[in-house]
Amino acid sequence: MSDQLERFIFSKHDIRGQVVTLTDAYRDILEHNPLPAPVARLLGEFLAAACLLSTTLKFEGVLSLQARGEGNVPLIMAECTHHSDLRGIARVADDVQFNENATLRDMIGTRGALAITLEPKRGERYQGVVPMEKESLAECLEDYFKQSEQLATRVWLESSDSSVAGLMLQILPGNNAASAEENEDTWETAIHLADTVTAEELFTVPHPELIHRLFHQLEPATLGTDNIRFKCSCSRERSARALVSLGAEDVYQLLEEQGGEIVADCQFCNAHYRFVRDQIESLLNAPPHTLH
Repeated sequence: MSDQLERFIFSKHDIRGQVVTLTDAYRDILEHNPLPAPVARLLGEFLAAACLLSTTLKFEGVLSLQARGEGNVPLIMAECTHHSDLRGIARVADDVQFNENATLRDMIGTRGALAITLEPKRGERYQGVVPMEKESLAECLEDYFKQSEQLATRVWLESSDSSVAGLMLQILPGNNAASAEENEDTWETAIHLADTVTAEELFTVPHPELIHRLFHQLEPATLGTDNIRFKCSCSRERSARALVSLGAEDVYQLLEEQGGEIVADCQFCNAHYRFVRDQIESLLNAPPHTLH
């Protein structure tokens, strides 16, 4: 069950759900980005949420969930690909002591914004942004779907020092239910049942068993399991493309400022890609099609 996401649907109604639990992937991400415990747990919620939201991807690409603000955590972000490759990062102000019970708004600030970005390999990038007006990430996500997607959505997120988990329910357009009124009644019942779930159950109970335990009276049908792993998408080639995109003048100026070599650092996995002058000259003089 660790590092897995299970998708399910209520066969006789227009409601879908997914449940995710992360341990190893969460640990691996934190090993690359040591954080104060309250911030680490918040990043865990973002990671779980990104996994849940990624099930909506119907193309090859990446979904990212990002919050920016003016608080002591000015940026926190999680990304999940259609292959269930996961990574995340949080930036923290120096020399800050965080309250163990600090909320999302306590850390991001009262003027924060939440963005969900879809980046397909082919096609146009899409981003939806909403102000963060609630105290928790789960509530902010529910606001996002209500305002941007007009989809009734409920989210439950739990995070500890060693595990994170999430559950999401969403009403779908469709005609499986006998009537709109029946579907609404089922929706209210499903929310009531999901509200009974505990953090311990989300962390430890195998997903098929948990889905049956919570929703058996609604006849859930599982749709498949996704195995999630920490994997960074950085590479030397991507760093080279980023350098070339700066333009020759800026690259050579950066080369002089850094003493004859440029080091590109990945903030997600701490990989370092070094480029000396000869390599940079080759990159800048290479035909565009050779930079993959």
